[in-house]
Amino acid sequence: MKSLRGADIVARSLERLGVTRIFTLSGNHIMPIFDALLETGIEIVHVRQEAAAVHMADAWGRLTGEVGVAMVTGGQGHSNAAAALFTAQAAESPLLLLSGHAPLRELGRGAFQEMAQADIARPMTKASWTSASLDALGDDLALAMKLAREGRPGPVHVSLPSDLLEEEAAIGDLRLPDPGAARPAPAPADPHLVDSVALRLTQAERPLILCGPAMCGERGRIAMEALEQASGVPVIGMESPRGVNDPGLGALGEVLGEADLILLLGKPLDFTLKFGAAPTVAADCGFVAVDPDPSLLLRAAREKGDRLLASGVADPFAFIAALTERLAASNDASRWRETVAAALSYAPPDWDDVRGSPGRLHPVELCREVSAFLSRHAGGTLICDGGEIGQWPQALVPAKRRLVNGVSGTIGASIPFAIAAKTLSPDAPVVAVLGDGTFGFHMAEFDTAVRYGLPFIAVVGNDARWNAEHQIQLRNYGPERARHCDLLPSRYDQVAVALGGFGALATTPAELSEALEEAHRSGRPACINVMIDGAPAPAIRRPKAA
Repeated sequence: MKSLRGADIVARSLERLGVTRIFTLSGNHIMPIFDALLETGIEIVHVRQEAAAVHMADAWGRLTGEVGVAMVTGGQGHSNAAAALFTAQAAESPLLLLSGHAPLRELGRGAFQEMAQADIARPMTKASWTSASLDALGDDLALAMKLAREGRPGPVHVSLPSDLLEEEAAIGDLRLPDPGAARPAPAPADPHLVDSVALRLTQAERPLILCGPAMCGERGRIAMEALEQASGVPVIGMESPRGVNDPGLGALGEVLGEADLILLLGKPLDFTLKFGAAPTVAADCGFVAVDPDPSLLLRAAREKGDRLLASGVADPFAFIAALTERLAASNDASRWRETVAAALSYAPPDWDDVRGSPGRLHPVELCREVSAFLSRHAGGTLICDGGEIGQWPQALVPAKRRLVNGVSGTIGASIPFAIAAKTLSPDAPVVAVLGDGTFGFHMAEFDTAVRYGLPFIAVVGNDARWNAEHQIQLRNYGPERARHCDLLPSRYDQVAVALGGFGALATTPAELSEALEEAHRSGRPACINVMIDGAPAPAIRRPKAA
């Protein structure tokens, strides 16, 4: 081979930069890359809808900390995929979306599927551009992967014009990117900033450290636990759109209002904290903000004014390690820490006695059986999705490895998430708890899971409605105006069977327990259709002392 196509440069550059798997849906513009990938060791997961490819790459990024790569064709293939970027952006997930693109030489002339693709993706990415030359392809990929992980992680998009992919150049005239070009080099934490923050924390009586979504993976949770153990200061990860009302954080809202200092460590000051306003946060509570994004520090300064006592730019992982070392001798097992721990772990005692109506489970019963299943099978991954049903497992099912739909509040990603998670954990169970409305977004991806032998388990809470919106109607407009959010009590388990998977219907806890084990033994992608009562998401409030 004396020459290489642009597609060969893309494929070889991705392999050189450490990519091992691409989630993709084929299309005219990117078929040269499909061909070029045959000469590499990169595996392909070929999906049924473009947004699913992005959700899978999102899950890969969250679970590994590496850049998840999705590849789609141009035009509507790109616009379909772009819809999923918002979920990844809010979750601070390192992701690279590669989209085919109309030929450069035909732009402005009515090219096939000509579209301003970079402009469409830009609001939902850290950076978005179209490659402009054959020589730039490799460097564009390296830069994009570096940007995706640098500072606050997030998605990056690059469009690849089809004429560049087909263009050839002599091998001697081309240079593949150095593997190190895709790796960010976070600066060590500024010791003066570490000392300043440490001093504020030790001077406070009731401090809290709040960490953002990028810290809520396995690596981040280990770091947060180490900081809390070293310092005695409660450290809390926040990754839910319900924010202070996240049922997975128990009665956080009660103790948040008692804090006299809040350190925002990679945690934006936003709607999830009700913007730090009273009464959610005490009117005289001080704030400290440490973030890799200067614009978020400016936002905190604008919102809090004099109450922002200190701030600085830093990589959250480097900073949390430095702060842990700095505060290692200050742990005094304070009563405040015990108070916060009790609030975070609180669950209403009446949950133990909750039972569903005849022929249906209450979500608590569903979660109890999922929790028991995961406790019997080590190393499992839990995925929570859906408006109301997704909140219950967040509160009730413990799992070291967990994915939630995230701060965007967008539902529908759980089946793609589960497929990506299974590629990483082939020998351990992956259980996704989702609603019947959610199931409809990507049910065809059961075909993908069957083709690639990825046997996850989807537990579908079927209440025959879009329950989150139904609950809004009940609260805001009254039951007589609760219309148009109904669904059919469909047999979603039979959909999975039709696509080659395992399916079961459960109307009692015992049936669900048995179905979970049967699904696990089947070795096939599984859907357990659980008929449930349409309960609202848990709102955890502790009874006030008499």
